Amino acid sequence: MTAGGALRDLGVDDVDALLDLYQHLNVGDARPSPQAVRAVFSHPGLRHFGLFGDGRLIASCNLAVIPNLTRGGSSYGVIENVVTHAEHRGRGHGQALIRHATGEAWTAGCYKVVLSTSRKDPAVWAFYERCGFDGSDKRAFVIRRAAG
Repeated sequence: MTAGGALRDLGVDDVDALLDLYQHLNVGDARPSPQAVRAVFSHPGLRHFGLFGDGRLIASCNLAVIPNLTRGGSSYGVIENVVTHAEHRGRGHGQALIRHATGEAWTAGCYKVVLSTSRKDPAVWAFYERCGFDGSDKRAFVIRRAAG
């Protein structure tokens, strides 16, 4: 139990709840195919964490542990898709998930954990800084595949 709920790894049985929650991250996202779901949940080094409250999934993030040949062969972690249901924000759920995910990264031997956000809201950036991330340490660049 943490931040008022139960925190655990998510599995294929949690996909419908997770995809519903993702609507609070990217409204209108298309649902992935069953094949895509199976591929994601069977991918080595990728874990999804969920925080449950009142019997439903209210917050989630995922952690990818990436093998690496620099830093003496130490892996690094990437946290993505951090989301809390709109009705449950501001109660520490996101911080609990981030704390859990970074702890799992340290346990896996990662030397660093990175995350990026597309949100331009300084309050979101401040949230990540309160979680211990340094927004001035690195710069992220993104390229997207052309439509069609």
